Amino acid sequence: MRTLERWEGAETLEDGREGPREGPANALSEEEKMQIIAISTSPKYCNESPAQIVPNLADEGIYVASESSFYRVLREHRMVNHRGKARAANHHRPTEIIADGPNVAWSWDITYLRSVVKGLFFYLYLIVDIWSRKIVGWDVHESEDGAYASALIRSAAFTEGVEPDTLILHSDNGGPMKGATMLATLQWLGIVPSFSRPHVSDDNPYSESLFRTLKYRPEYPDRPFESLDEARKWVEEFVRWYNHEHLHSGIRFVTPVQRHSGEECDILKNREEVYQKAKEKNPSRWSGDTRNWESVQTAVLNPSSRVSRKLEEPRTA
Repeated sequence: MRTLERWEGAETLEDGREGPREGPANALSEEEKMQIIAISTSPKYCNESPAQIVPNLADEGIYVASESSFYRVLREHRMVNHRGKARAANHHRPTEIIADGPNVAWSWDITYLRSVVKGLFFYLYLIVDIWSRKIVGWDVHESEDGAYASALIRSAAFTEGVEPDTLILHSDNGGPMKGATMLATLQWLGIVPSFSRPHVSDDNPYSESLFRTLKYRPEYPDRPFESLDEARKWVEEFVRWYNHEHLHSGIRFVTPVQRHSGEECDILKNREEVYQKAKEKNPSRWSGDTRNWESVQTAVLNPSSRVSRKLEEPRTA
């Protein structure tokens, strides 16, 4: 209270506090700071981080400063950067992809299906159109191989009639995704590759969501698949259900095939008319507008902060 009264009676509002007159007693001296810089830039340690330098110095019977002090001094001199030959970690979100129609952007990935042999799996290759959510290509193999992936991409592109330089294909950083065979195939087809950040599953949400839907279906077997043929037959039935019967929550509860083919326009228009008639018949039951049956115009992969919230983002598949 006295402080407030003193401020109110002051002639000026400038901060009159002087702060400490001396620095902390345990602060590093300029000589010690220069020693840290000299050690960190020496031929022996120029490629090592402070986390490696400090223990090595301790092994030599030398203590200069703590690891955090090393970082602080290097940061003050703008010398905290990636050290060594390995590439620095990529923390930047991949380029934003906005799809406003079918066959503009696809996402693909590989997931494992258990076999009766412990430790051995069957591998499901799955490609999904992020705008329509239609599964445009799939296959099951006994291994992960770029050749299998390339064959599947070629088949899907041919079936969908994809023209060169019109499609983006997104995936994670697995071997089959970034292998020479796959990249050569994409270049030949005129398909632009896009990749997630390493170890970041959220960068490929459409495929991850689809795999979750597949493995949480009531029909998904509790026991392992006994053969490759059995696994393929089960996936074939799932794809048929998913594409032709599943009312997808992210696309106004139409099926992926209905959206992919353009049938959704008539379906959603009819639903809107049904709701309007219901409102006219019993207006007291409606406090506002009827349910939104407008088509979802876009799907966004790796949305930036600039993207409007109105743009559709992946939901539960």
